[in-house]
Amino acid sequence: MSNEVLYEVEDGVATITINRPEKYNALNKDVVDMMHSFFQKAEEDPEVRAVILTGIGEKAFAAGADITAFPGRDSKTVRPFVENGQAVCNYIESLSIPVIAAVNGFALGGGCEFAMACDIRYASSNARFGQPEINLGIIPGYGGTVRLPRLVGLGIAKELVLTGNPIKADEALRIGLVNRVFDSVEDLRNGAMELAKILVKRPGVAIKLAKQSLNNAWEMSLKDNLSYEVDVFCETFDTEDKKEGVDAFLSKRDPVFKHK
Repeated sequence: MSNEVLYEVEDGVATITINRPEKYNALNKDVVDMMHSFFQKAEEDPEVRAVILTGIGEKAFAAGADITAFPGRDSKTVRPFVENGQAVCNYIESLSIPVIAAVNGFALGGGCEFAMACDIRYASSNARFGQPEINLGIIPGYGGTVRLPRLVGLGIAKELVLTGNPIKADEALRIGLVNRVFDSVEDLRNGAMELAKILVKRPGVAIKLAKQSLNNAWEMSLKDNLSYEVDVFCETFDTEDKKEGVDAFLSKRDPVFKHK
């Protein structure tokens, strides 16, 4: 297997790192497929309770698709490529464990779209976000025209997509595209790991159900989503973690969840 995507696990946290520094961590088919494989590996490992997605170095999280693969493609030959990218983004979004994007440097095009598929986005102050596809005569294809307006609002999303202009980390924070901005890439990595280790200690069943209910807000009617929330709220009362959490609270001690 190529080393263009790296995978490591530490203290219940899987870190998936795009490793194409000479290409600003641009996304090609092999990279997207490897990312999918590693996210599946994390999902299937009972010891992994959170995932961090990042890019190698300080210059780029992922600077979009590898444009060198575009010449000669037409509507038919590009379809499998874009459908595969969307499928991996959808898989990340539906993962039962939380995923943190640690965005260092450029997150453009597909890079921005992969970051948006994650649950929480942390960024370094040198991060740059954008959907510049319009400058190539194309549009976003990994979910950019769908997730971006849901995160930042339709008007701002239209401005970003139709102009193709990138924004800095502080602007991304202001519009709600990222959760936090850190002064340096080192601080970003430490901050993402600190958050991941907090999430690792949270009850796994409740995390999964809460994430699904939150994601439903994009897909269900208010009435149906409220009904779903009642169902899964009740479901948590049959878990060992609920018993442990309540007992720990009443006993004034820290809970030790078993994710059951």
